[in-house]
Amino acid sequence: MKSVEALKKDVAPMANPALKFKRVLLKMSGEVLMGDQEYGIDPGTIERIAQDVKEAVKLGVEVCIVVGAGNIFRGVSGASNGIERVTADYMGMLGTVMNALALQSALEKIEVPTRVQSAIPMDAVCEPFLRRRALRHLEKGRVVIFAAGSGNPFFTTDTPAALRASEMNCDALFKGTKVDGVYTADPVKDKDAKKYEHLSYMDVLTNDLKVMDATAISLARENSIPIVVFSIKQPGSFAQVVQGQGNYTIVSDE
Repeated sequence: MKSVEALKKDVAPMANPALKFKRVLLKMSGEVLMGDQEYGIDPGTIERIAQDVKEAVKLGVEVCIVVGAGNIFRGVSGASNGIERVTADYMGMLGTVMNALALQSALEKIEVPTRVQSAIPMDAVCEPFLRRRALRHLEKGRVVIFAAGSGNPFFTTDTPAALRASEMNCDALFKGTKVDGVYTADPVKDKDAKKYEHLSYMDVLTNDLKVMDATAISLARENSIPIVVFSIKQPGSFAQVVQGQGNYTIVSDE
Protein backbone atom coordinates (compact mmCIF):
# COMPACT_ATOMS: atom_id res chain seq x y z
CA MET A 1 0.00 0.00 0.00
CA LYS A 2 1.29 3.46 -0.92
CA SER A 3 2.05 6.00 1.78
CA VAL A 4 0.15 9.30 1.99
CA GLU A 5 3.23 11.06 0.63
CA ALA A 6 3.35 8.72 -2.38
CA LEU A 7 -0.34 9.22 -3.10
CA LYS A 8 0.10 12.99 -3.00
CA LYS A 9 3.04 12.70 -5.36
CA ASP A 10 0.83 10.76 -7.81
CA VAL A 11 -1.36 13.81 -8.40
CA ALA A 12 1.12 16.59 -7.67
CA PRO A 13 1.13 19.02 -10.63
CA MET A 14 4.37 19.25 -12.58
CA ALA A 15 5.83 22.60 -13.59
CA ASN A 16 5.38 22.53 -17.35
CA PRO A 17 6.01 25.87 -19.11
CA ALA A 18 5.51 24.20 -22.51
CA LEU A 19 1.80 23.55 -21.91
CA LYS A 20 -0.42 25.00 -24.61
CA PHE A 21 -3.24 25.59 -22.12
CA LYS A 22 -2.56 26.11 -18.40
CA ARG A 23 -6.10 26.69 -17.12
CA VAL A 24 -9.07 25.17 -18.90
CA LEU A 25 -12.76 24.54 -18.42
CA LEU A 26 -13.98 21.10 -19.52
CA LYS A 27 -17.61 21.03 -20.67
CA MET A 28 -19.33 17.66 -20.97
CA SER A 29 -22.91 16.71 -21.65
CA GLY A 30 -24.64 14.48 -19.15
CA GLU A 31 -25.08 11.88 -21.89
CA VAL A 32 -21.31 11.30 -21.87
CA LEU A 33 -21.60 9.80 -18.38
CA MET A 34 -24.12 7.17 -19.54
CA GLY A 35 -21.54 5.13 -21.42
CA ASP A 36 -23.51 2.48 -23.30
CA GLN A 37 -26.49 2.73 -20.97
CA GLU A 38 -29.75 4.44 -21.85
CA TYR A 39 -30.00 6.37 -18.61
CA GLY A 40 -28.03 7.36 -15.51
CA ILE A 41 -24.31 7.11 -14.78
CA ASP A 42 -22.05 4.29 -15.94
CA PRO A 43 -19.42 3.66 -13.20
CA GLY A 44 -16.74 2.56 -15.67
CA THR A 45 -17.21 5.64 -17.83
CA ILE A 46 -17.07 8.13 -14.98
CA GLU A 47 -13.98 6.41 -13.54
CA ARG A 48 -12.24 6.60 -16.92
CA ILE A 49 -13.09 10.31 -17.31
CA ALA A 50 -11.81 10.97 -13.78
CA GLN A 51 -8.54 9.25 -14.72
CA ASP A 52 -8.25 11.45 -17.83
CA VAL A 53 -8.73 14.57 -15.69
CA LYS A 54 -6.10 13.31 -13.24
CA GLU A 55 -3.57 12.94 -16.06
CA ALA A 56 -4.17 16.57 -17.10
CA VAL A 57 -3.81 17.76 -13.50
CA LYS A 58 -0.52 15.88 -13.18
CA LEU A 59 0.76 17.81 -16.21
CA GLY A 60 0.16 21.04 -14.29
CA VAL A 61 -3.13 22.05 -15.91
CA GLU A 62 -5.67 23.82 -13.69
CA VAL A 63 -9.02 22.20 -14.48
CA CYS A 64 -12.58 23.28 -13.84
CA ILE A 65 -15.60 21.38 -15.15
CA VAL A 66 -19.21 21.95 -16.15
CA VAL A 67 -21.35 18.88 -16.80
CA GLY A 68 -24.91 18.73 -18.13
CA ALA A 69 -27.80 16.59 -16.91
CA GLY A 70 -29.18 14.98 -20.07
CA ASN A 71 -28.54 11.53 -18.58
CA ILE A 72 -30.93 12.36 -15.72
CA PHE A 73 -33.35 15.10 -16.78
CA ARG A 74 -33.48 17.61 -19.61
CA GLY A 75 -35.46 20.79 -19.01
CA VAL A 76 -36.73 21.20 -22.57
CA SER A 77 -37.95 17.59 -22.69
CA GLY A 78 -39.62 18.02 -19.33
CA ALA A 79 -41.38 21.14 -20.54
CA SER A 80 -42.62 19.30 -23.63
CA ASN A 81 -44.17 16.69 -21.33
CA GLY A 82 -46.30 19.23 -19.53
CA ILE A 83 -44.02 20.55 -16.79
CA GLU A 84 -43.74 24.33 -16.69
CA ARG A 85 -40.50 25.36 -18.45
CA VAL A 86 -39.01 27.24 -15.50
CA THR A 87 -39.72 24.35 -13.13
CA ALA A 88 -38.32 21.86 -15.66
CA ASP A 89 -35.13 23.89 -16.02
CA TYR A 90 -34.64 23.98 -12.25
CA MET A 91 -35.10 20.21 -12.18
CA GLY A 92 -32.37 19.96 -14.83
CA MET A 93 -30.08 22.13 -12.67
CA LEU A 94 -30.53 19.71 -9.78
CA GLY A 95 -29.55 16.91 -12.14
CA THR A 96 -26.25 18.68 -12.86
CA VAL A 97 -25.56 18.75 -9.11
CA MET A 98 -26.07 14.99 -8.95
CA ASN A 99 -23.62 14.47 -11.83
CA ALA A 100 -21.12 16.88 -10.27
CA LEU A 101 -21.18 15.01 -6.95
CA ALA A 102 -20.72 11.67 -8.74
CA LEU A 103 -17.74 13.06 -10.66
CA GLN A 104 -16.28 14.54 -7.46
CA SER A 105 -16.54 11.14 -5.80
CA ALA A 106 -14.77 9.45 -8.72
CA LEU A 107 -11.96 12.04 -8.69
CA GLU A 108 -11.41 11.92 -4.94
CA LYS A 109 -11.36 8.13 -5.10
CA ILE A 110 -8.15 8.44 -7.15
CA GLU A 111 -6.74 11.15 -4.87
CA VAL A 112 -7.58 14.23 -6.95
CA PRO A 113 -8.71 17.05 -4.59
CA THR A 114 -12.03 18.36 -5.90
CA ARG A 115 -14.62 20.94 -4.93
CA VAL A 116 -18.20 21.27 -6.20
CA GLN A 117 -19.68 24.77 -6.33
CA SER A 118 -23.38 25.22 -7.06
CA ALA A 119 -25.09 28.29 -8.46
CA ILE A 120 -28.10 27.26 -6.32
CA PRO A 121 -26.96 27.27 -2.68
CA MET A 122 -27.19 23.85 -1.00
CA ASP A 123 -24.64 24.02 1.78
CA ALA A 124 -25.27 20.50 3.04
CA VAL A 125 -23.77 18.92 -0.09
CA CYS A 126 -21.47 21.46 -1.76
CA GLU A 127 -20.11 25.00 -1.70
CA PRO A 128 -22.02 27.96 -3.13
CA PHE A 129 -20.45 29.51 -6.21
CA LEU A 130 -17.94 32.15 -5.11
CA ARG A 131 -15.57 33.34 -7.81
CA ARG A 132 -12.64 34.25 -5.55
CA ARG A 133 -12.87 30.95 -3.68
CA ALA A 134 -13.03 29.02 -6.95
CA LEU A 135 -9.94 30.82 -8.22
CA ARG A 136 -8.12 29.97 -5.00
CA HIS A 137 -9.04 26.30 -5.37
CA LEU A 138 -7.62 26.28 -8.90
CA GLU A 139 -4.41 27.98 -7.76
CA LYS A 140 -3.99 25.23 -5.15
CA GLY A 141 -4.32 22.52 -7.80
CA ARG A 142 -7.86 21.46 -6.95
CA VAL A 143 -10.39 20.56 -9.62
CA VAL A 144 -13.53 22.71 -9.39
CA ILE A 145 -16.85 21.41 -10.72
CA PHE A 146 -19.48 24.09 -11.34
CA ALA A 147 -23.03 22.77 -10.90
CA ALA A 148 -26.59 24.08 -11.35
CA GLY A 149 -25.72 26.06 -14.47
CA SER A 150 -25.92 29.78 -13.85
CA GLY A 151 -28.84 29.34 -11.48
CA ASN A 152 -31.20 30.77 -14.11
CA PRO A 153 -33.78 29.00 -16.30
CA PHE A 154 -33.91 29.24 -20.13
CA PHE A 155 -30.18 28.53 -20.56
CA THR A 156 -28.46 25.31 -21.57
CA THR A 157 -25.30 24.35 -19.68
CA ASP A 158 -23.24 25.60 -22.66
CA THR A 159 -23.80 29.22 -21.67
CA PRO A 160 -22.80 28.79 -17.99
CA ALA A 161 -19.72 26.91 -19.24
CA ALA A 162 -18.66 29.93 -21.31
CA LEU A 163 -19.55 32.22 -18.41
CA ARG A 164 -17.49 30.28 -15.86
CA ALA A 165 -14.58 29.99 -18.32
CA SER A 166 -14.63 33.80 -18.60
CA GLU A 167 -14.89 34.31 -14.83
CA MET A 168 -12.03 31.88 -14.15
CA ASN A 169 -9.77 33.52 -16.75
CA CYS A 170 -9.41 30.20 -18.59
CA ASP A 171 -7.08 29.83 -21.55
CA ALA A 172 -9.65 27.70 -23.38
CA LEU A 173 -13.03 26.04 -23.13
CA PHE A 174 -12.83 22.31 -23.92
CA LYS A 175 -15.99 20.71 -25.29
CA GLY A 176 -15.83 16.95 -24.78
CA THR A 177 -18.06 15.18 -27.32
CA LYS A 178 -18.54 11.78 -28.95
CA VAL A 179 -16.43 12.72 -31.99
CA ASP A 180 -12.91 14.16 -32.32
CA GLY A 181 -13.86 17.59 -33.66
CA VAL A 182 -16.34 19.52 -35.79
CA TYR A 183 -17.34 17.99 -39.12
CA THR A 184 -19.23 19.18 -42.18
CA ALA A 185 -21.85 16.52 -41.35
CA ASP A 186 -22.40 13.80 -38.78
CA PRO A 187 -19.40 11.49 -39.38
CA VAL A 188 -21.33 8.53 -37.99
CA LYS A 189 -24.04 8.91 -40.65
CA ASP A 190 -21.95 10.40 -43.49
CA LYS A 191 -18.63 8.73 -44.31
CA ASP A 192 -17.74 11.65 -46.62
CA ALA A 193 -17.94 14.20 -43.79
CA LYS A 194 -14.80 16.33 -43.54
CA LYS A 195 -13.32 17.54 -40.28
CA TYR A 196 -12.52 21.20 -39.71
CA GLU A 197 -9.12 21.88 -38.14
CA HIS A 198 -9.97 25.49 -37.36
CA LEU A 199 -13.11 27.63 -37.42
CA SER A 200 -13.85 31.21 -36.50
CA TYR A 201 -16.66 32.03 -34.10
CA MET A 202 -18.57 33.59 -37.00
CA ASP A 203 -18.14 30.40 -39.07
CA VAL A 204 -19.89 28.48 -36.29
CA LEU A 205 -22.69 31.02 -35.91
CA THR A 206 -23.24 31.66 -39.62
CA ASN A 207 -23.28 27.98 -40.58
CA ASP A 208 -25.23 26.91 -37.46
CA LEU A 209 -22.66 24.19 -36.75
CA LYS A 210 -24.09 23.25 -33.33
CA VAL A 211 -20.73 23.33 -31.56
CA MET A 212 -22.39 25.05 -28.61
CA ASP A 213 -25.44 27.26 -28.35
CA ALA A 214 -25.23 30.73 -29.91
CA THR A 215 -25.13 32.57 -26.59
CA ALA A 216 -22.12 30.52 -25.45
CA ILE A 217 -20.29 31.09 -28.75
CA SER A 218 -20.92 34.83 -28.54
CA LEU A 219 -19.71 34.98 -24.94
CA ALA A 220 -16.54 33.04 -25.77
CA ARG A 221 -15.93 35.34 -28.74
CA GLU A 222 -16.42 38.47 -26.66
CA ASN A 223 -13.86 37.26 -24.12
CA SER A 224 -11.46 35.74 -26.71
CA ILE A 225 -11.68 32.24 -25.25
CA PRO A 226 -10.87 29.51 -27.79
CA ILE A 227 -13.26 26.55 -27.90
CA VAL A 228 -11.54 23.19 -28.36
CA VAL A 229 -13.79 20.36 -29.53
CA PHE A 230 -12.43 16.84 -28.97
CA SER A 231 -13.57 13.29 -28.20
CA ILE A 232 -14.03 12.69 -24.47
CA LYS A 233 -14.80 9.05 -25.33
CA GLN A 234 -11.21 8.42 -26.41
CA PRO A 235 -9.14 7.45 -23.31
CA GLY A 236 -6.25 9.85 -22.71
CA SER A 237 -7.43 12.41 -25.24
CA PHE A 238 -7.97 15.20 -22.72
CA ALA A 239 -4.34 15.13 -21.54
CA GLN A 240 -3.17 15.01 -25.16
CA VAL A 241 -5.25 17.94 -26.33
CA VAL A 242 -4.30 20.24 -23.44
CA GLN A 243 -0.75 19.83 -24.73
CA GLY A 244 -1.82 20.78 -28.25
CA GLN A 245 -1.54 17.18 -29.47
CA GLY A 246 -4.07 14.63 -30.70
CA ASN A 247 -7.20 15.26 -32.74
CA TYR A 248 -9.43 18.27 -32.21
CA THR A 249 -11.03 21.30 -33.83
CA ILE A 250 -10.32 24.74 -32.44
CA VAL A 251 -12.75 27.66 -32.70
CA SER A 252 -11.11 31.07 -32.39
CA ASP A 253 -10.45 34.25 -34.34
CA GLU A 254 -6.68 33.74 -34.37
